[in-house]
Amino acid sequence: MGGTFDPIHHGHLRTALEIQQWLNVPKVNLVPAKVPVHRESPGSSAEHRLAMVQHAVADEPALGCNALEIESSHDSYTVLTLEKLREQHGEDTPLIMIVGMDAFLKLHTWFRASELLTLANILVVARPGYQAHFCDALKALVDGHITADKALLLARPQGVVCFHELTPLAISATQIRNLIDDGLSARYLLPESVRRYIDDNQLYRTT
Repeated sequence: MGGTFDPIHHGHLRTALEIQQWLNVPKVNLVPAKVPVHRESPGSSAEHRLAMVQHAVADEPALGCNALEIESSHDSYTVLTLEKLREQHGEDTPLIMIVGMDAFLKLHTWFRASELLTLANILVVARPGYQAHFCDALKALVDGHITADKALLLARPQGVVCFHELTPLAISATQIRNLIDDGLSARYLLPESVRRYIDDNQLYRTT
């Protein structure tokens, strides 16, 4: 489960934990991006964002942190991350990439998009009752790959697209950054260990 995690908060963590339980897998790994290529630059450095994720998952065995993108010499192109994971885990190990619906609807614009499903399965997190309208390019990319059988995510190494309805917590990283910049408390929106890290390192303050 990738993201900038700028900062990581309970919305990210609860989503990851619910997916871990829904799939009944040992662990969901959070992969902070080094240099995101599809959105604005993060408000804090890659090193700080990695440290915050590590703090956030330290006491939760069902969640992990993978520093692969932070340690890479490349920008954070997902296809490069999946290639690296495939090298590490072999051709027969199922890899599941977790993305939100908004990101999925732009999947056809990603770097080397046609190769993504040759490297991993994709689990799309959607709000209940979603009605997504796929453009022609996205339809062509995922045609023949979509299934309602979540077991296929764990049975096949790659090539499966599955949707899971989940109501995310109404928390945003932008909201947290704005509160901190305004001198207000972000307590209870993110783990206390992350909040303390932000305070100790004076992150997200412009004055």
